Amino acid sequence: MATETKIEKDPTGYQGKLRERLIKEDIGVWSVVKIQKGNAIYEGVVLPRSENTSEGYLVIKVDTGYNIGVFLTDDCTMEEIGFQKGAYKLPEVEVKTKPNLPNVSLLGTGGTVASRLDYRTGAVLPAFTPEELFSAVPELMNICNLTPKKIYGILSENFKPEYWIKTAREIMKEFDSGANGVIIGHGTDTMAFTASALSFMFQDLAAPIVCVGSQRSSDRPSSDGPLNIMDASTIAGHADLGEVVVCMHGNSSDSYNLIHRGVRVRKMHSSRRDAFRTLSDIPLGMIDANQNIKFLKDDVKPRGNIEDTWLNDKMDERVAMLYFYPGMNNDILDSVIDKGYHGVVITGTGLGHVSSYMFPALERAKEAEIPICMVVEPLFGSSNLRVYETGRDMLARGVVEGMNMLPSAAYAKMIWTLGQTRNYDEVRKIMGTNLRGEITYREPNKGYLFMQGVEPGMDDLLKKLDPNPRFDAYR
Repeated sequence: MATETKIEKDPTGYQGKLRERLIKEDIGVWSVVKIQKGNAIYEGVVLPRSENTSEGYLVIKVDTGYNIGVFLTDDCTMEEIGFQKGAYKLPEVEVKTKPNLPNVSLLGTGGTVASRLDYRTGAVLPAFTPEELFSAVPELMNICNLTPKKIYGILSENFKPEYWIKTAREIMKEFDSGANGVIIGHGTDTMAFTASALSFMFQDLAAPIVCVGSQRSSDRPSSDGPLNIMDASTIAGHADLGEVVVCMHGNSSDSYNLIHRGVRVRKMHSSRRDAFRTLSDIPLGMIDANQNIKFLKDDVKPRGNIEDTWLNDKMDERVAMLYFYPGMNNDILDSVIDKGYHGVVITGTGLGHVSSYMFPALERAKEAEIPICMVVEPLFGSSNLRVYETGRDMLARGVVEGMNMLPSAAYAKMIWTLGQTRNYDEVRKIMGTNLRGEITYREPNKGYLFMQGVEPGMDDLLKKLDPNPRFDAYR
């Protein structure tokens, strides 16, 4: 008579009373459970948890594919109704180089744009072998010859200027090896900073550098990663483009992605798929669900001879970034000066103002020849220190107008500029000069709204609110 093998049920990652309860009720990771909490009933597969997360929550994957956390109280009932141990096996694919397709390199720095779910741990892991990538997104095989390389795996908030330099050097190696374009897989939180830094470091760029990320990880049905990586591959391999750009969803559906100039883009929402926006301008272009590219501006820099591209990666990390707020005093800027920083970017109110209480510190910075660049807190629009008395007083104390540079672009530009020269007047001149489209001297018509993720149906909504609208919200 056959003996039934006992299944080991380990409540991996669960702590405290919940762990004790799971062990007592012989429930572990991969158990299929039915939970009743009040009038609500939840069914799903128990997933492992990180040991550093809050106690009391049981994480289950429900039939829709989403993960939910259920806080288990003493009056909740829970029973195991099945067991299905997770397993991950890649479909077998044969990766062949196609001579008629462009060669594109994907450099991974972290993030989940190209990823897979590891059911052994519940973690989302980078998919970085060709087999993994083409298994996850088989459409890539018909877009380009994609070569993935992991240069490091760090959270985007842990990026520092030294990583910008390392990334730029790896990109240059790929161009020197014959890549027709390069994709940077990047966490979305600081992607705009990296895109700006790369924009200033590469001189006479003759091919696309496409920064791309994912707002939703690959274990979620709403993941934007597959479309983002497909569109980035199309741009890197086929677009007549010689700039650093960011490619992300243009609206909350999968109908199109936008191509943002690297120095004019900002993440404007913490979790939406269409989080990225071009500010005070319109996007460079868009790419639809069929990978058709349409440029929206007439100043797009085209491809050229890659032999003409060179890298100037000299940087000075001693730059501080300050956000002015009501009640801000001298001591913060004084501390920056005392700590030996070489440059400062300040995000000021309105047209770029700080209070007169900070004037003594501004005078100190000028005497110490520490350049200060002013950008604006509203994000849209431009600094103008010539309108009000406060602004004119700031100009007299050496503050440089950052015009409509975004804070991320101004910060990266100051670091790069100080790497070229410490001459006070020269730095101030460069910071006020447009180099890569980071400064637009006039906001284009409707640039405040155009192609900025307005959802379909807005016309109908406006008509319901006002049958006779006095303006059109997005045309």
